[in-house]
Amino acid sequence: MNCIDLRRGQVFDYEGEAYFVVENEHVTPGKGRAMCQVKMKSIRTGAVVQRRFRPQDKVELIFVEKKDMEYLYQDGTSYVFMDTETFDQTSLHADFLGDDARWLLPNTRVQVELYDGRIINVNLPDTMTFEVRETDPVVKGQTATNQYKPAILENGEKVMVPPFISVGEKIRVDIRDGKYLERAKS
Repeated sequence: MNCIDLRRGQVFDYEGEAYFVVENEHVTPGKGRAMCQVKMKSIRTGAVVQRRFRPQDKVELIFVEKKDMEYLYQDGTSYVFMDTETFDQTSLHADFLGDDARWLLPNTRVQVELYDGRIINVNLPDTMTFEVRETDPVVKGQTATNQYKPAILENGEKVMVPPFISVGEKIRVDIRDGKYLERAKS
C-alpha cells in the first residue's frame, strides 16, 4: 500500500515494528516534492513519533482483529469493558482512551482492535444519543434558527442545541466534533 493511502487507525509495519496511524497529512511545500507527514504510535512501546514519507513509498498493512465490546463502568482512573461473546472483562486506563472517555456511558457498544491479543484501539460509534440534563427553558414562538443555546448532557458535556430542545429530551450528537445533530427518534 502507498503511504498516501494510509488512514487513521490502520496498523502497518515500519522497520520491523508495528505502528498505529494516528494522523496522516499530505503536505505540499512551496518548493520541492509533496510528502506524507505520518504521526504514528508504536504498539510495543506506546511512543508517538512523526515520520515523513514520499507518497509513493510502500508500507505493509498488518492484520488486526476486531471485536465488539461493551463499556460497563469506570473504576477510579480505569474503564471496564466486557467482551460481548465471552463476558471477559478488561480494564483500560483513562490515558489510553484519551478524549473519547468523556463520551462513554454505561452499556455503550464499542469496537476494539487487537494485535497479538492486546487492545491497541477503541472505536466509539460516530454518533451517540444523550439525554439533556440542563438547558435554558423553551421560549414560546422560537423556531429553529441559527441561535443555539448551551445544554449539559447526562455525561456532563456541554453541547450547543437549537432553542426548541428542552430538559429531558434525547438528542443525537456527533462525538467526533461534539455537535448536535438531531432529536433522537424514540
